Amino acid sequence: MRRWRVEFPETTWPALKLPDLSALSEALSVDNSPLLFGCRSGLCGTCLIEVEASGEDRLMPPSADEAETLSIYAPGNPRARLACQIHISADLKICKL
Repeated sequence: MRRWRVEFPETTWPALKLPDLSALSEALSVDNSPLLFGCRSGLCGTCLIEVEASGEDRLMPPSADEAETLSIYAPGNPRARLACQIHISADLKICKL
């Protein structure tokens, strides 16, 4: 099974290796990342991040519901995502917004 690297640039948090298609909302906690999660359903914006996928691998695009929430919390930011909605499919660099 492929494992993807998740980094938290500009923090002291170490990078993690997570299995393919892991849900970030299940794999990340206050013990292993700087991200907080609220509702975990993509409505509250607590887990708003800016994400960069490395190489040719890409994340699945936001669903219509996530895109609607992003238009409220991060209008015009193409790198904004809700961490609770991501299933990892690429190496990622994540920054909290």
